[in-house]
Amino acid sequence: MKADIHPEYKEVIFFDASVDFKFLTRTTMTPKGGETLKWTDGKEYPVVRLDVSSESHPFYTGKQKIVDTAGRIEKFRSKYNMYSSTK
Repeated sequence: MKADIHPEYKEVIFFDASVDFKFLTRTTMTPKGGETLKWTDGKEYPVVRLDVSSESHPFYTGKQKIVDTAGRIEKFRSKYNMYSSTK
């Protein structure tokens, strides 16, 4: 590898405050604001705040809602039910 061309790879805590979910991982992201948190190993790590994580996203939590606008699902079902009944 060439020297001095790669970004710094460091440990940070990703924090989703909406559900109080934290995980420690490594990244090349530069945390902003200088905020740190103490992890379970007793060390302090920089924090990257998240708006959404796997703990708060509706797809992963099972709280996803399907919105049928203008009857599109019914139009699709009637169109393809028609073809399946003729064969």
